[in-house]
Amino acid sequence: MRAMVLDRANTPLVMRTLADPTPGPQDVLIQVHACGVCRTDLHVIDGELTAPKLPLIPGHEIIGEVIAVGTLVEQFQAGERVGVPWLGHTCGVCHYCRSGHENLCDAPGFTGYTIDGGYSDMTLADQHYVFRLPSGYSDAEAAPLLCAGLIGYRSLRMAGDAARLGIYGFGAAAHIVAQVARFEGHDVFAFTKPGDRAGREFARRLGVVWAGGSDALPPEPLDAAILFAPVGALVPAALRAVRKGGTVVCAGIHMSDIPTFPYEILWHERIVRSVANLTRRDGDEFLALAPKVPVKTEIETFTLDEANEALNRLREGRVTGAAVLIP
Repeated sequence: MRAMVLDRANTPLVMRTLADPTPGPQDVLIQVHACGVCRTDLHVIDGELTAPKLPLIPGHEIIGEVIAVGTLVEQFQAGERVGVPWLGHTCGVCHYCRSGHENLCDAPGFTGYTIDGGYSDMTLADQHYVFRLPSGYSDAEAAPLLCAGLIGYRSLRMAGDAARLGIYGFGAAAHIVAQVARFEGHDVFAFTKPGDRAGREFARRLGVVWAGGSDALPPEPLDAAILFAPVGALVPAALRAVRKGGTVVCAGIHMSDIPTFPYEILWHERIVRSVANLTRRDGDEFLALAPKVPVKTEIETFTLDEANEALNRLREGRVTGAAVLIP
């Protein structure tokens, strides 16, 4: 099979021809039809997430067809279309796994980080962390649902019952969660980089009630804000934007340092919390909800050997919606 491989951090991916993978007893072998390019991939490739398996095949928004299964696989069979997310394995025995918080597992495996991912023709996945997909989406359209959609959905749930919801950073996850939030009756306020007129227009097309720079205050206090941009300085900015008792949700796996800020903007029971990974329940709920909204993903497609170009465009903020590789 062909695969784009990371040999070490801060170097371009290299196209390699590798032996086709062989499924273990619990594995599903998948022919990859599409793989989303996520900001987390940048954090891995740029060395901001510091413990990847090397060499590594990145990619954790995988859509494909089951072509073989291991001897103990009972949930899937050849010919089924499936998706593979970021959380690729859990121990099943730690306190968190046993208490319904498998996203916090003490010994997890992550697709495209500690487990080879989907920037390739084929991939292996643990049968317990593979999802069946709703019909109505092409392979490329479905790919961003597997991380941008799932993490956005979990972040929205962490934001609580927010009538007025702010979203900082209007990329792949934001453009999906904004649609879900509007469907559920939230008013959405979009914050983009100062001067990013194209980003604000994109947000307005999705029906937000207000769009402005991340350095601006919204026209009315927010009940909650979700930060998708990995910029620590946005935490105090969001705290200033939310009302008393409001919540600021940090949705990224990596963020630059949060600067000091006065206690008065945290006072009055404002909450700052993070979102870590996902659970299988998140996946089941969101993939059932997406076609009801219906969520429509805006994508730009690239061939597998254009992976470095796609990553560079994402790094520079030149992707509208989500980038997707088609092997």
